[in-house]
Amino acid sequence: MRRKECVSRENNRLRHRYRIAPVRQIKIYNIVADTKYIFVTGGVASSLGKGIIASSIAKLLQARGYNITIQKFDPYINIDPGTLNPYEHGECYVTDDGQETDLDLGHYERFTGIKTTRYNNFTTGRIYQSVIEKERRGDYLGRTIQVIPHITDEIKRDMLFLGKKGGYDFVITEIGGTVGDIESLPFIEAIRQLKWELGKRAVCIHLTYVPYLSAAGELKTKPTQHSVKELQSEGIQPDILVLRTEHQLSDGLRRKVANFCNVDPEAVVQSVDMPTIYEVPIGMQEQGLDRIILQKMGMEVGPTPELGPWKAFIDRRHKAVEELHIGLVGKYDLQDAYKSILEALSQAGTYNDRKVKCHFINSEKITRDNVAEMLAGMDGYVICPGFGQRGIEGKIIAVEWCREHDVPTFGICLGMQMMVIEYGRNVLGYADANSLEMDAKTTHNVIDIMEDQKNITNMGGTMRLGGYECHLREGSRVRAIYGKDTIRERHRHRYEFNSQYKADYEKAGMQCVGIHPDCDLVEIVEIPEMRWYIGTQFHPEYSSTVLQPHPLFLDFVKATINK
Repeated sequence: MRRKECVSRENNRLRHRYRIAPVRQIKIYNIVADTKYIFVTGGVASSLGKGIIASSIAKLLQARGYNITIQKFDPYINIDPGTLNPYEHGECYVTDDGQETDLDLGHYERFTGIKTTRYNNFTTGRIYQSVIEKERRGDYLGRTIQVIPHITDEIKRDMLFLGKKGGYDFVITEIGGTVGDIESLPFIEAIRQLKWELGKRAVCIHLTYVPYLSAAGELKTKPTQHSVKELQSEGIQPDILVLRTEHQLSDGLRRKVANFCNVDPEAVVQSVDMPTIYEVPIGMQEQGLDRIILQKMGMEVGPTPELGPWKAFIDRRHKAVEELHIGLVGKYDLQDAYKSILEALSQAGTYNDRKVKCHFINSEKITRDNVAEMLAGMDGYVICPGFGQRGIEGKIIAVEWCREHDVPTFGICLGMQMMVIEYGRNVLGYADANSLEMDAKTTHNVIDIMEDQKNITNMGGTMRLGGYECHLREGSRVRAIYGKDTIRERHRHRYEFNSQYKADYEKAGMQCVGIHPDCDLVEIVEIPEMRWYIGTQFHPEYSSTVLQPHPLFLDFVKATINK
């Protein structure tokens, strides 16, 4: 089967597998009677951790036996984060059904173990696109299309969609941005209407910031008061307040906030800085956040869950003293750009009883003269994913150094491609070995563009995206690591290993040990005689969770310890 036909068929299969009735067919008021809705908004400042709070709430309700899901509504006009620079928006997370989404969906999956889909993340752009497509089809029968009711109705349909089709007990909805932003107004209005329609089956949790003024030696609640007043002016009275702070809040301060914001005193919860994000659910449970939510909805509270496995993970994390130093060779000097990789390494470190310390190494600055100095002192290296020419030659030099010094090395997506290019140049003797993405004139295109990608002009949502099966070769290292012969992992790329060179690479020692069974595409390469040298075309970091860390990261960290 030709590769173009194979990939096209696989994409169609994915779309069919995850097909649910189009959102536009759902009637707004046809609401599942038992589904409860929790809305999480933020004020004062961005990046306070709404995603972590939403994930923690989901974890606590899940521990009580409820079937939950979480969704994110982002106010930017991009259709999805797929074309955003990581410096703008951090990592682009990919769901198994092939949707490019906000990085908070990674937190949702890591905390709860659920699988999110394209219906767990919506943007203003996607919502307006849907409304405009309906208008062009004539669905509105000549009416004038306005923000209210047409945009807000579309938002409400999307907010209720998972509750209607998924059979969930709770749907937690996080609203991106900050209350008071112009672009957030349609989402806030949609929540206002839904709270009125749903009654006790909806609560609003508002996350704000309580700053500490060191000159005065005081914590200040005025920003929180103004944020709540802004929310109230838009028609929403929050049911619960979560106060983000670097310092413990006194009972008196919390009562003051409750008094000025019309919130029950027990419904004012603090979120103090924790050593790790994974301790936030414990802190929320100790203050009874899940209990308060159930009480607000008129539900039976019942006993408090033990969270045994979760607490065991936290306890093991605290007991880990010895450090491992992992170098991340990439070009985005921003923590959120490699968020899932950082968390997967951190989780694997805990399960290996080590503290993993990650160090960013800017590949743009790596040269043959300074590579030894820039890579010195690490126990292992991750060659990071990315797109474009910038920093590529530095990555190739770093990969050569790692291979020649037999240091545990893990190449992910573009990182794997750098391994292949370096091996082609320095072992197979293909001096101009390269990817067509970087050099369209190379005579040794060891990394080639997929056939069905060659005529694509729109960059958004057109790559090889989502989960694909991969067959692992018997006797390979990855086969032993996974403990099974067929796996499923998530992809986000346009370029592939050029299978015309497969025999040459394997003869020279780099084995192609993971193959897509339908398309014969190379998914994994390894050099068996080296300590740990594996590259994956897919992104294993997307599948690593707190209670189910990814086997490749576990084994990689173990190899750095043995080193």
